[in-house]
Amino acid sequence: MLDPQELTDIEQDLTQLKQRFAVNNGDKVNAKGEPALGVDCKAPNLLWAKPLGDPLGGTPIANGRHQVKLFEPTAASDAPKESPFVLLGSLQFSPACLRVYAHPELLKVAQAINGEDFAPFHECLFIKEPGLGAAVSWHQDGDTHWNNPEFDAQIHGFNFMAQAYGSTAVNGVWVVPGSHALGRQNIKQMVEDAGSERLPDAVPIICNAGDVVICNRQLVHGSFANTGFEPRITINFGFHKRSSVLDVKGAGIHSEAAIYDAAMIEKRAHAIGYAIEARRAQYPQETPFSYQPLAHSSTDFSWQPDTLAKLKDYNLLDLSI
Repeated sequence: MLDPQELTDIEQDLTQLKQRFAVNNGDKVNAKGEPALGVDCKAPNLLWAKPLGDPLGGTPIANGRHQVKLFEPTAASDAPKESPFVLLGSLQFSPACLRVYAHPELLKVAQAINGEDFAPFHECLFIKEPGLGAAVSWHQDGDTHWNNPEFDAQIHGFNFMAQAYGSTAVNGVWVVPGSHALGRQNIKQMVEDAGSERLPDAVPIICNAGDVVICNRQLVHGSFANTGFEPRITINFGFHKRSSVLDVKGAGIHSEAAIYDAAMIEKRAHAIGYAIEARRAQYPQETPFSYQPLAHSSTDFSWQPDTLAKLKDYNLLDLSI
């Protein structure tokens, strides 16, 4: 989906982002002594983890959905104490990621699956550097609708996963096909029955650079620590059916638990409007996507030097279900 020039733009952005990262977790400045990325944000942004660790597995984090802790290999003796793991609210930091978010062919897919009034969800970068990248234990992303009488296989939405460098069986995401339609799974029992954290029905998502995966959020999925030699950086962004979020109380995982009314959903969807105009400015020959919920908005979404600043802390409004 992403051509070589767009991949080059993404790589340049990623290089600049890394230069803005704090030297260590909790530091206020980067290696140049400048204010670190996101240091003035209210919303969480850069998350760190022990090299090759599993920071979520077996903990109550994210409502305890990461039920088992994966094996944590020993990192090299010269590895840092912690390394960047996930960058939340990524659209406010990267013009290239903002443009990917508005790729018209991808938004057509979102519309085909979730309807023309589809709603945004959450965006992040998963950072899996070789010899450092932490594991993400087996889990299902959905939290709110498992007992909904109108439960279906799409009710918790989906994620797009655009690959900056590709993904392998070593550094990539593994999924259990078909598990999205079976309701909430007892992952502890699945691991116990398998006799291993290597679930026998799981398959790896293998990608080249520029490939984009669509992943149902209800799938049992996860990734192992990146003990290989290749990086994986995934530009992750998802969408919901409007009916899944309207007047629904959020799960409180990606943002504070709140009742998502129409005004909040529209405000959160402004990120789509800004992304479409950012992409239009970069690719004037491309037919931009027309997002119907903002068709009559009075907001000026045009790409300007201060557009990213308008998105500051936008992820406080993530529609987390």
